[in-house]
Amino acid sequence: MNTLYVTSPDSYLARDGENVVIRIANEERFRVPVHNIEGIVCFGYMGASPQLMALCSERNVALSFLSEHGYFLGRVSGTVSGNVLLRRRQYRMADDKNTSLQLAKICISGKLSNCKTVLQRAIRDHAGTINKTAFEEAIQTLNNKTRQAFNAGSLDILRGIEGESALVYFGVFDQLILANKEDFFMKGRSRRPPLDNVNALLSFAYTLLTHEVRAALESVGLDPYVGFLHTDRPGRPSLALADRFVLSIINRKQLDGKGFKTLETGGVLMDEETRKEVLTAWQKRKQEELQHPYLNTSIPVGLLPYAQALLLARYIRGDIDNYPVFINK
Repeated sequence: MNTLYVTSPDSYLARDGENVVIRIANEERFRVPVHNIEGIVCFGYMGASPQLMALCSERNVALSFLSEHGYFLGRVSGTVSGNVLLRRRQYRMADDKNTSLQLAKICISGKLSNCKTVLQRAIRDHAGTINKTAFEEAIQTLNNKTRQAFNAGSLDILRGIEGESALVYFGVFDQLILANKEDFFMKGRSRRPPLDNVNALLSFAYTLLTHEVRAALESVGLDPYVGFLHTDRPGRPSLALADRFVLSIINRKQLDGKGFKTLETGGVLMDEETRKEVLTAWQKRKQEELQHPYLNTSIPVGLLPYAQALLLARYIRGDIDNYPVFINK
């Protein structure tokens, strides 16, 4: 569950035996045994030695490179893991429109259910501070969209339902922000670039989650670049919701507006200290426990991508009749 985040842009990654070493200006600043980590995420890196890359590949440690501002640049991975027959079956299923549609229906329905849960919790916990009527209407719309998703006749229709649902969900998202409204507010979802502090946080959290989802899928032998819904957009792995994490660190006042800056283009970026705060909170969140409804056991949040990847692999192999999407309560 341990991920090493390298945020200093002048860091250089090297290998010393079975250790990952970080150097700045030729001075060693940090080292960790490679067997103690599952992944390395580098922001604005100076570089990494070929020996370090080889070590990560040999030990199945995911090594991802991101720009200073969190945009994914590339990833180093070793030999293909898992049974080749599993990937061949994955490719065949992704090429079959009916099979892709059935699996995509399950995933989108689960996504909408998790969005609905976020809104229902807001009514339960903060009914006096939100527009309850607007939330109830949004929940009802998401209920209707979930039923439509189950009955969608094509992937194009399903993608349309997904987009319409996102507009409804993010239409009330600003009311979920309960603290420091001067610095944290949201008028809608914006990407590339994010146009406010909240969107900057959401994009950053989704980037972190992307790294872990990729690693989880590859760890069970699946190809993270072959999807069942966005098949026309290779290289875009599906993401789970990181919204609740972002809301929690805002509402707990763990951040303030001083850590964000607006560029001439209108895009909003976090500074290095704010990224460190978010990464620390992210690691703590991964250690928290949740009850998995299908496995009927408590697991750390950080293992959720791996649990779902295992279940997806079992479904693709035919070991279980359907893919049990994760529904948060």
